[in-house]
Amino acid sequence: MASPAVLPISNPQSTGESQPSTTTTSSPSSPSPSPYLKVKTFLTRLLGYTRHALSNRRPWIELVDRTAFSRPESLTEAASRVRKNFSYFRVNYLTLLALVLAVSLLSHPFTLVILLSLLAAWLFLYSFRPSDQPLVIMGRTFSDFETLICLVTVTVIVIFLTSVGSLLITAGMVGMGIVCAHGSFRMPEDLFLDEQETSGGPGLFSFIGGAASSAAAAAAAAGGPNMMSRV
Repeated sequence: MASPAVLPISNPQSTGESQPSTTTTSSPSSPSPSPYLKVKTFLTRLLGYTRHALSNRRPWIELVDRTAFSRPESLTEAASRVRKNFSYFRVNYLTLLALVLAVSLLSHPFTLVILLSLLAAWLFLYSFRPSDQPLVIMGRTFSDFETLICLVTVTVIVIFLTSVGSLLITAGMVGMGIVCAHGSFRMPEDLFLDEQETSGGPGLFSFIGGAASSAAAAAAAAGGPNMMSRV
């Protein structure tokens, strides 16, 4: 009895033909930058803007030129002098205010520690904390809104119900007194006010706004949510 014929069977692997692979490899998602990296980016960008602003200050010799001081004849003239001098010595005056505030805080280390702790709480617990990582304290999870309310409440208590607020107000008033006294007795006739006004130099609020927006953009570029996206 004859055996049945065996039909040839082609093996795809033996033919050497490569079959398309259907498996796809998914690259693991890159971890979000740490809050410390975001704070470092924020401080670096803010320091750059501060250096840029200080580079636009007027020579200090002009600020203390004794030959340019005289007593104003009226209150209106004093106010006009303050306005013109502030427009010209804007960066110098802001530097003086910062120095007065720094001296006041350094003479009260406890207040300085409280303010630094409050700033650190805002940065690490709200501004630069990843949105996918809820805040958990003593087994309780706090939402972004609850965290914001707690931080605002603590800030109001620290600033307005303790000696911190009185120290800041006192330092600000002393600094403003120095600026107004200098501006009222400094004659602005020798200053190039027209050139300063037409040059379109950045003012105080534009500088602060630019620093804040650039810092927020730097935090967003680092891969984490910024403060404006939480408000």
